[in-house]
Amino acid sequence: MVGDRIQIHAEQRAQAEEIAAHLLASAFAKSGRHSMTVAGESGSGKSTMAAAIAEAFEQRGKRCVILQQDDYYLLPPMTNDRERRNHADWRGVKEVRLDFLDQQMQAILDGAEDIVKPVSVYAEDCFKQEHLSTRDVAIVIVEGSFVSLLQHAHVRVFIDRTYIDTRAFREQRARDAAELDTFTESILQIEHEIISAHKPLADIIVTKEGKIAYQQAS
Repeated sequence: MVGDRIQIHAEQRAQAEEIAAHLLASAFAKSGRHSMTVAGESGSGKSTMAAAIAEAFEQRGKRCVILQQDDYYLLPPMTNDRERRNHADWRGVKEVRLDFLDQQMQAILDGAEDIVKPVSVYAEDCFKQEHLSTRDVAIVIVEGSFVSLLQHAHVRVFIDRTYIDTRAFREQRARDAAELDTFTESILQIEHEIISAHKPLADIIVTKEGKIAYQQAS
């Protein structure tokens, strides 16, 4: 999304270093293109973790691209918020074009040298298009709340922090007061119920304490 501010902290860099080293010694050891997702609840640090992991891989000579779920919603951000407020059933996975996101991830894995993708512009409440070069890409990273559901992910990372845990961070980054109102908190509770059910799909979990845990995904 245009306008997002990414600030990687030392703890995230250390976590990303561990994850990258682990994957290059295991799931990503073979040549070719690989994919991974970074999922979690609102404010959990998905975007910064994805950026930190990409940085760690690129320091090891593996070029990365990052796709953001926020660019693949059916409706632009402010319009989507109004739709949520006007229609009680407009919630969760149905808001996102996960199928299209999956297709674009697969296209990169299949060797595409560039893709035309949507990009969300919050200030203008619209989507625009951008050309993303994927030439010489080794790893595609997709981050977002529901991306654990993507079929073409080779590895799934899950950040195990709830919207309650991340309230202070969400207050700092809020673009509008509506992002912190009672209605939005009710949406985040619904999303919590959805997203927490995706945790068993993860291969790697970043715990609340900041540790990295590995599990056999179900």
